[in-house]
Amino acid sequence: MSKFRRQKQTLLLVGEGYDEEAFLKYLKSQLVGRDAGLEVKIKTARGKGAKHVIEWTIRQAKQAEYDVVAALLDTDTDWTPAVQKQARAKKIIVLTSDPCFEAMLLRLIGVTPEIDTKKLKKQFEPFVSNASTVPDSYTQYFNPELLKSRRNLENTVDELLRLLKN
Repeated sequence: MSKFRRQKQTLLLVGEGYDEEAFLKYLKSQLVGRDAGLEVKIKTARGKGAKHVIEWTIRQAKQAEYDVVAALLDTDTDWTPAVQKQARAKKIIVLTSDPCFEAMLLRLIGVTPEIDTKKLKKQFEPFVSNASTVPDSYTQYFNPELLKSRRNLENTVDELLRLLKN
């Protein structure tokens, strides 16, 4: 008698930039085990605003068949009703960081983010050992236990954890 393997659900997660990609890779390494029944592909759209991220995600989703497609992006550039409509039409789950990824994570750990983007990025760096594009840099301040305990503070984090089956 032949044994049948249970089909894994496939998830494409696109991060707007390299910081988002590193964070998503870190979460995947911590939360998605071999027996999770979930295969996660993480890619980066290399920045350029929400419109570019959605268009790039659409092109990536055409290259392989995924059960679920999601994009983590900032709302500070090009996040318009037309882009939202385009994402909905293609069934892309949009994980918005308001106004940006770093601000969302700072709020999660109880730090009030700077308003000025340049100052905000500088404010964020110590919390990721000045290496925001390195997945393991998120270990100390953004570990899964903390994220799970504070998921109710940020809808995007909650949705991301749900997508990763947590």
